Amino acid sequence: MTLRRCGAVLLAFICLTLMNRFSLAQTFDEMEASVKEHVISNGMKFIVLERHEAPVVSFHVYADVGSANESYGITGISHLLEHMAFKGTTTVGTKDLNSELAVYEKLDPLYDRLNLEKKRANPDQELIAELEKEFEALRAKAKEYIVNNEFIDMFRQEGEAGINAYTSNDATQYINSLPSNKVEFWMAMTSDRFMNPIFREFYSEKNVVMEERRLSLETRPTGKLLEDFLATAFKAHPYHHSVVGHMSDIEGITRRDVEAYFKKFYSPSNLTVAIVGDVKAGRVFEMAETYFGRIPSEPKPEPIRTVEPEQWGERHVVVEAQSQPILIVGYHRPAGTHEDDTALMAIANIVGQGRTSRLHKTLVKETKIAVETGGLNGFPGDKFPNLIAFYAVSSPGHTSDECLNQMDTEIEKIRNEPITQDEMTKFKRTVKKDILDGMKPNAQMAEALTYNEVIEGDWAELFDAIDRVEALTAEKVKQVANKYFVKKNRTIGEIIPEK
Repeated sequence: MTLRRCGAVLLAFICLTLMNRFSLAQTFDEMEASVKEHVISNGMKFIVLERHEAPVVSFHVYADVGSANESYGITGISHLLEHMAFKGTTTVGTKDLNSELAVYEKLDPLYDRLNLEKKRANPDQELIAELEKEFEALRAKAKEYIVNNEFIDMFRQEGEAGINAYTSNDATQYINSLPSNKVEFWMAMTSDRFMNPIFREFYSEKNVVMEERRLSLETRPTGKLLEDFLATAFKAHPYHHSVVGHMSDIEGITRRDVEAYFKKFYSPSNLTVAIVGDVKAGRVFEMAETYFGRIPSEPKPEPIRTVEPEQWGERHVVVEAQSQPILIVGYHRPAGTHEDDTALMAIANIVGQGRTSRLHKTLVKETKIAVETGGLNGFPGDKFPNLIAFYAVSSPGHTSDECLNQMDTEIEKIRNEPITQDEMTKFKRTVKKDILDGMKPNAQMAEALTYNEVIEGDWAELFDAIDRVEALTAEKVKQVANKYFVKKNRTIGEIIPEK
């Protein structure tokens, strides 16, 4: 190939690259410009992105309430309420509403009486047995009026492809995917759910949640470790308790507790909706006003007052369990909106995430003292100041102390030596790819829009994320590492094999 030919090929490659970049940027800008928002009369916000490639649409309702909003005595109530959200309304899920409600008017006071008797210094066992028998009879009576799963079945009959919900430390989120000609159906059903909920099958669902706690925490060594680790790392902020809550709280929560919690945190001003797919934004906003505008307006709940105080020294918690040694080390860091967040993301990725991370290379491949390593950023949530954490599962014959020593060595390198250009390039490529891939599916895009609107303060922050990643430097990463990775700022948790 001649020099002139090489030059022509190189010029063509550069032009093609620039064109592709321009095309991507243009598509990115066009997407951002296509997002429309509207706040209806009662304060509820709707965000719409039109996509007409396929006749489908995804819905994401973001309730700005999670386990961090819970106080002592009602831990786990956010998650329990999420379970109750599919039990129907005054019109869906019942054969005879008035008769059903009449049973609950007897059932709830009876439950309170039963609980009170059980907690007395000298409980009357005969009375408890009598009350339990009466309680079960009333529960059976209530079931006679219930149409099981009618709410979910109605969605599935209309082509629902993704009905789901989940609760985190920061939020409770409800997800649907439907054919685009079912938007008004979604509006009618979902507004009814938030306007006229009936928390039926309440006591049965409490048993489901208690079993979930047993399976996810109480019978799993890692569940025990994480619960005690967070309770040690956070002494004041409600990040210290798990999403599923404490067993005694779940047992003690009443239907009235749930109703009051719903009224406080599910007001329109505390709900944000994103709708992405084959819709017309103007028509969506009209229907939103018609259906959701019926819900009475309430002020947004007061923000959480408690701020986790400065940690005064290294903390250490040990769990004994039938398990191989497992180590987790967490450092306090600011909320996800802080300017240091991108650098902390890079540290978590480079040190602990994936098979090319430093911990995996050193602990698993080279020294073979661990069988698994990992990194967590924004743990257990990122709305409030949280943790960046790293963990290691020891290999047979090795200990958590060995893993901790090696982990400390890698942390010191991050503090004292600039990360390599290859590591920085890998991190930036990974994050940018994740951001762009997350914008392709309607459901993920709807989730991202609501997250950025509530947590970041503006859905448009989603479209600035790549710029923030591109602007990150190795010097900034080193500076941030020195700010947060100090021993008095960390908590160590470990599982010691039970003898």
